[in-house]
Amino acid sequence: MHLDIGAYCSKEIRCTCGRTHFCNLGEVVVENGALRHLPRLMKNYHRILLVADQNTYAACGKQVQEILNGKIADTLIFTCEGYLVPDEQAVAEAEKHLDGIDFIVGVGSGVINDICKYVSFNHRMEYAIVATAPSMDGFASSGAAMIMGGMKITYTTHAPTYIIADVDVVKNAPLDMIRSGYGDIIGKYSSLNDWKLAALINQEHFCPEIYQLVLDVTNEIRRQVKQIVARDDEAIAFLTKALVLIGITLTLLGSTRPGSGSEHHLSHFFEIVGLIHDQPYFLHGTDVAYSTVVTAGMRERIVKLTAPVFTNVSREKRLSEYERIYAGFAKDVLAIQEEARSYEKDRKAQYALLWPEIVHILSECPTSEAIAQMFLDAGYDMTAFEKMYGTKKIHDAQLFGKDLKDRYSVLWLYYALFAGGEV
Repeated sequence: MHLDIGAYCSKEIRCTCGRTHFCNLGEVVVENGALRHLPRLMKNYHRILLVADQNTYAACGKQVQEILNGKIADTLIFTCEGYLVPDEQAVAEAEKHLDGIDFIVGVGSGVINDICKYVSFNHRMEYAIVATAPSMDGFASSGAAMIMGGMKITYTTHAPTYIIADVDVVKNAPLDMIRSGYGDIIGKYSSLNDWKLAALINQEHFCPEIYQLVLDVTNEIRRQVKQIVARDDEAIAFLTKALVLIGITLTLLGSTRPGSGSEHHLSHFFEIVGLIHDQPYFLHGTDVAYSTVVTAGMRERIVKLTAPVFTNVSREKRLSEYERIYAGFAKDVLAIQEEARSYEKDRKAQYALLWPEIVHILSECPTSEAIAQMFLDAGYDMTAFEKMYGTKKIHDAQLFGKDLKDRYSVLWLYYALFAGGEV
């Protein structure tokens, strides 16, 4: 399968879904020796801020600095123990370095990209990302996933002007990060299924062309798993392009539907609860991988029902669970759902009426066993998830991970069917 990313950059695409799609991404370079293109891409900028962390600077940040030589006016290297968090403190630190800057070059992956994306957008600047790992699918999206006020919020910002991924660099990323990118792609089996379900239940816009493009890419990544974990140049280049392309589809659609569903809600749950309670969590794509297996199992449990039988959880009990799980942020979670009014929507009659269609859609997703095998093929330790979080936290995520977002997914159907007897 050939991925022509340039076909989607800075072009209007009139689609059979009835919409005109557009992505303002300028140019994407994914190849061996891609860093050599930096002088050409940066020719119109003269005072560049280089942003990295201590790991990404070592990976190729110093090399970027040497290549751009006199154009780098300032350098910000984040240093921290554990994962860098894209929060108010990180934003404030970046903003201290903007005086006289006309462009930002981020060197890194998910968090560095989100910080640069958020800051550049708010200050009406352009930015580029030099990838150091094929670890997640947000490179090209217009969304910046930030932790603000202790909550994960995805802000609509802009795509980078340039994405540069030197295969000689990204293929040497830690294997956990390569597996994370693979996991983020395989998670599309779940997000695409949620998108179909949301189109049925909520009448959300559905684009068959974007759906099929993402599904085809996901299937191809699945086929290339052995070459990916072996760090084969062509397979790593394809994985990187696939991750970029997923982000492009989000920008084209103006929604994260093709790339983010129930599996991401669970991933966000583990990250947020980890930050709240100072508990460890996996890389984003790794959490998505394990969560994809969990959500596939939830779909299987629903499909086994011959007819829906609904349960009820009182508002008081739900708020009690918020307080137990989210502690001092329980009111913030409540505010999200009060504004969304999701719990005021009684979908039970709709579920009963559409039950055959619902079962058909959910059955299209690969089984939990099949998805688990996809991750075993990539070298995942399938016991690590429960060892990290325990059955109780995973159970909490299944029932209350949905409450961190105003977004419909299979988690809402699962809650309506099973929460009453399990909370």
